[in-house]
Amino acid sequence: MKEQSLLHIILIDLVIINVVTFFMYGIDKWKAKKSKWRIRETALLGLAVLGGSIGAWLGMKVWHHKTMHKKFRFGVPAIIIIQLSLIGYLLYK
Repeated sequence: MKEQSLLHIILIDLVIINVVTFFMYGIDKWKAKKSKWRIRETALLGLAVLGGSIGAWLGMKVWHHKTMHKKFRFGVPAIIIIQLSLIGYLLYK
């Protein structure tokens, strides 16, 4: 029972961080268009590393944001692959 509760909490946390990350990319795109104070690239990539990699990738695709920057174009998919590999390892070890 404890493992199911922990898994449930982890899944909720992952959904929340991915939704937040997705909208952070959208907000940063809006700020870029309006010449406003921007969200740091390290913050955007940090959210991806903390579990929001799918939200980051979707944000890049939907908002067409950071798609020309190599560290995002290659970094976010690399983070996704690493995270999925880690999840696979932990589930099937």
